[in-house]
Amino acid sequence: MKIFAAFGSVRVFSALAASLCLLTPGTGQAQQKVGAVNEPVVVELFTSQGCSSCPPADALLKQLAQRQDVLALAFHVDYWDYIGWKDIFASPAHTRRQKGYAHVGGRKMIYTPQMIVMGHQDVSGADAMGVADALSRHQSAPRPVALEVSRSGQRVTIALTPRVDLPDIPVTMQIVRYTPSQTVDITRGELAGHQLEYANIVDDLQQVGVWDGQEATEITIEIQGDQPAAFLVQQGPYGPVLAAARIE
Repeated sequence: MKIFAAFGSVRVFSALAASLCLLTPGTGQAQQKVGAVNEPVVVELFTSQGCSSCPPADALLKQLAQRQDVLALAFHVDYWDYIGWKDIFASPAHTRRQKGYAHVGGRKMIYTPQMIVMGHQDVSGADAMGVADALSRHQSAPRPVALEVSRSGQRVTIALTPRVDLPDIPVTMQIVRYTPSQTVDITRGELAGHQLEYANIVDDLQQVGVWDGQEATEITIEIQGDQPAAFLVQQGPYGPVLAAARIE
């Protein structure tokens, strides 16, 4: 049975039962393979325009966003909005994601700026050397899931193949949409008077499927608009990232 679900700017076509069934990609159009060898290290920065310690981490993320071997994403949280300046990119969903990582990782507190590397390694966003060490570690580690992405117009076909035996934990498949760059003039709060440039600002993160991780599978989604997107494969909603790819 084919199930259709709409998620704002992303439409998903999938066959979901105990696991995802195979879907045949559309034919008759040239397809562009965009993810066969695209295995970036995922770096999530939890930041806020109300945090005086965050600009160095924001600048570091901007540098990382220019690298093809890194998928850098800025999640602006809302828990500093009360101190004089409301972060224009902040979302309660981003705060929930940070709390979810803390819960799974056994951490009792959340903070900014915090970077989460590949869904599980906690690094201070201001610790450039620590971030570099984390990147080096994960760049040399094989991905547990092989991820291949091909695009034909607005339709994107994503194939997943387990490379190792995965834990018996549902694997979530997520689409993230983000704005590559935006400059903000901050007029109140701890950073009043500063003009700051932000990179890869997350606008939306949607789960588009769940996979049992036991056998190869394939899904097809339709992406609207020109905004950049990426695909994340994650062990549970807040566990290790098993694979990721840009959809450009």
